Amino acid sequence: MALRPETAPGIGPYRRLLLDMAQERSVEALLHLIVDRLAQLPDAALARIWLLERGDICPTCPMAAECPDQTACLHLVASAGRSLEDGRDWSGLGGRFRRFPIGVYKVGLIASRAEAIEVPDLQEDGRWLADPGWACRERIRGFAGQPLLHRGQVLGVLGVFLRARLDGDLLVWLRMIADHAAAAIANARAFEEIERLRSRVELENDYLRAEVKAASSFGEIVGASPALRAVLEQVDLVGPTDAGVLILGESGTGKELVARALHERSRRREGPMIKVNCASVPRDLFESEFFGHTRGSFTGAVRDRVGRFELAGGGTLFLDEVGEIPLDMQGKLLRVIQERTFERVGEERSRTVDVRIIAATNQNLKAEVEAGRFRQDLYYRLSVFPIVVPPLRERLDDVPVLAAHFMRSSCWRLGIPERPLAPTQLAELQSYAWPGNIRELQNVIERAAIASRTGLLRLELPASANSRAPKNPGASTPHSNPDGVSRLLSYAEVESLERENLLAALRLAHWKVSGKGGAADLLGVKATTLSSRIKAMGIQRPG
Repeated sequence: MALRPETAPGIGPYRRLLLDMAQERSVEALLHLIVDRLAQLPDAALARIWLLERGDICPTCPMAAECPDQTACLHLVASAGRSLEDGRDWSGLGGRFRRFPIGVYKVGLIASRAEAIEVPDLQEDGRWLADPGWACRERIRGFAGQPLLHRGQVLGVLGVFLRARLDGDLLVWLRMIADHAAAAIANARAFEEIERLRSRVELENDYLRAEVKAASSFGEIVGASPALRAVLEQVDLVGPTDAGVLILGESGTGKELVARALHERSRRREGPMIKVNCASVPRDLFESEFFGHTRGSFTGAVRDRVGRFELAGGGTLFLDEVGEIPLDMQGKLLRVIQERTFERVGEERSRTVDVRIIAATNQNLKAEVEAGRFRQDLYYRLSVFPIVVPPLRERLDDVPVLAAHFMRSSCWRLGIPERPLAPTQLAELQSYAWPGNIRELQNVIERAAIASRTGLLRLELPASANSRAPKNPGASTPHSNPDGVSRLLSYAEVESLERENLLAALRLAHWKVSGKGGAADLLGVKATTLSSRIKAMGIQRPG
């Protein structure tokens, strides 16, 4: 008489497997746990799990002709066992039977009927064998195939091949294991989805906090000068389309605000706008930053991570400082833009994404293309519609309204009454060349507001002669020659004077930019501002 499962000898491994399955939260780890344990049973030759997924290799699948519709099939996801003939490990997921069409062979029939197929002795009933030669060489006798059912839905198939007859006690346990395995797979998938959503929410919160900080520091686009109106007209023109936009301009001119304006005028305005500052991404992490990675794909990848392309799905991806992307990464970026597909680092499955790309740079990308540091095909893909954001010295009419805006926001944050700017102070602001552009103007106003909380409002501007700009936009500053005759300096002459002054300061400081005695200290400007001007002018140390 057959023993009941709860009293039969050797039930410890089954119970331990059921308990361990209930504790596992990773689908991949769970699947390997099941087949590894089943393959360790006495007389077990091979244990495998196939899960129902969308068709992915239909053009090359060896069973494509037998597949009823080529939309879904059974994917081999876990395998364990060892060959009796040559000791070969059977944990690989390749081979002819890595996919099974629904309803084809015994594994496909189990899925289509949602019923188990159990063959106690294949030597007596070999009609279910897909490869009789393999069964003969490996002395396969028994087979048990169980559907993985969860709430009436077939998730996949669990199959076990034995080198002995299949007895009733093992069948009872395999049915129980299949039921628990289906529930455990569903639960693990739910946990992974929760973790994925939690990670996405965390990343989106980080991006939102950064966006709020950036928005509060620059505010909305302020100004009404002809140069700015021309930019806004271009934004209104291209904003509603999905065309790629390349925003060009010096550092601090408000390129990100233009990108936000483009997003707000697009059909994607309800979706996210995700920013990637390409200059701040470590070279080795670009692929992970863009496309995400799976747990264990590299040292430090302790969990799955959603990339910024995936986060921006349905919205806009803003690539700031796009000229800083390494050359070897530019090809992968181009492929995603063109094909709208990508793979996470450490993952073979392709994912689709629908994003609009807006890029920005303060570099001359045409020169970078000619120098071989930027791909020409990527440049043309990004610059379908270029927009040039003018520097502040070309829109000096906007300085008073910008200064008032920054003073209002600074005083509000400091909790002090708004401090009006005197006409002479506004004139002083309009006479300065603003090498740091709007960001520098904001810093000057905030510094004045902080320093004058209990006294008069005073502005602190670098007093270098080369920083002077025309009070009337579009005109040059009157300049006296040694002979006393006044004339106007062209913009090219002003820029030449600024360049010569920068070179003189750098030589005097022995090409030291920051710190005490550096060129920035001599000129009375921030080191970061001076570095931006040096880079914009293409100044390089001799030798």
